[in-house]
Amino acid sequence: MFSRENRRPKSADLLKAWEFLDAGDIPAALRLVKPGAETLPLAETALVVGRAAAMAGFDDLRKAAAALAEDPGKGQALYDFGYACVERGLSSLAIPALRDALRANPGALVVMRELVSAYEREGRHAEAVEVLTRHESDFAQWPDRYLLVFNAIMAGDLALARRQHALLTDPADPRWVPTRDRQRRMLDRAASAEPVSPLGPTDLRGWQFVMGGTILGTLSPFGFGAGMTGRYAWLQDSYGQCLEGLLRLRALLDAAGVRPRSVSLLPDRDSRILGLAAAEVLGVSAEPFAAGREDTVVVAYDLNGSAQAEGGPEILGQLFDRAPGQVLHEHASNWTDVPVVTADSVTLLHQSVVAPWGEQMRAGEDGEVERGPADDRPAERIAAEIVGADPTPGEGDGRTPADPLAAFTDFVAAVHGSWLRGDRARLTSSGPVPSARFA
Repeated sequence: MFSRENRRPKSADLLKAWEFLDAGDIPAALRLVKPGAETLPLAETALVVGRAAAMAGFDDLRKAAAALAEDPGKGQALYDFGYACVERGLSSLAIPALRDALRANPGALVVMRELVSAYEREGRHAEAVEVLTRHESDFAQWPDRYLLVFNAIMAGDLALARRQHALLTDPADPRWVPTRDRQRRMLDRAASAEPVSPLGPTDLRGWQFVMGGTILGTLSPFGFGAGMTGRYAWLQDSYGQCLEGLLRLRALLDAAGVRPRSVSLLPDRDSRILGLAAAEVLGVSAEPFAAGREDTVVVAYDLNGSAQAEGGPEILGQLFDRAPGQVLHEHASNWTDVPVVTADSVTLLHQSVVAPWGEQMRAGEDGEVERGPADDRPAERIAAEIVGADPTPGEGDGRTPADPLAAFTDFVAAVHGSWLRGDRARLTSSGPVPSARFA
């Protein structure tokens, strides 16, 4: 007779995932399981997840998975498994279990909240709204109505968000006050953007501003209608694109009436290069970063890269509470691995980027594509090359809507009163994703 430890899944995808675990490849196994989590048998999924958890040393998830595999219809086992998955960053695997647990216990608000948390982490805000709306007669003002307002905003349903926000009472617990204030700022930013921005499923600039107070400078000219809506996937950056971003930054500052007296240089090489160029474009001095310096633009090439530099984490921590007139500009912001601190201005959103002076791909003498060496010239010489570059944007695939400078400055003029009051902490979302965020 086989022991429970020798049980194997029967579904084809889960059996393949099991074979990856046989080879010790946990990430490959989970990549197979996640896409089918909604339809795969929960008990078999739990077998795979439990074994992966045991291999990774996640004892809480291993125990919860074992209990679910033994009794997949038990409400407590469903909830415990879902909770452990959320805690271990496997929200997509938590959703089916938590959904079943809530279906079996419709009045269990703790289950509902955990399911909403899982939906939020997966960017499935419209589904979180549906769950919260269905349980509105039972839920509490805090956190439940707050969660409904927040997810309605993130789902693009401002009308619902405003109706629910009007019903939301002030929190009795002072710990909720910063959260309430953050939500109010989001709705205020939406109100300021609406006259000049459609705030529809493809309005990347508008939603980026609503969510975190960031003003997005440029849109990717590739894949707009395929769901990218102005974001880049992989980008091999150019000097001209860097200059275009700095010129948009200058236009932003002018339109908002912000008059910096300096550029503050961050310690990483990429940011130093771009910062030196920014000082030339803005006509101000360049100085090493100082936390309390007022009326300055702190320039980062990529904040995730800045975080890897010596002293970088400490500097980013000092940028949560900015000094008066201190503006944080990031050239290339990762929308799939968002930085720990939110910039006031961003040139572009990307998934992966190679700086113009980095190890870029090129055609070799034999015609084969190869990775070239990084440019090790002094930062000052590379910065001068940025300033002298051609900032004309590329044509792309011809399917991205026009984004003239006048439209950009009109947007800034409309929203500048609520700009620089943004939320410094990490954005909870990367921007509008129509397939996930809009019903």
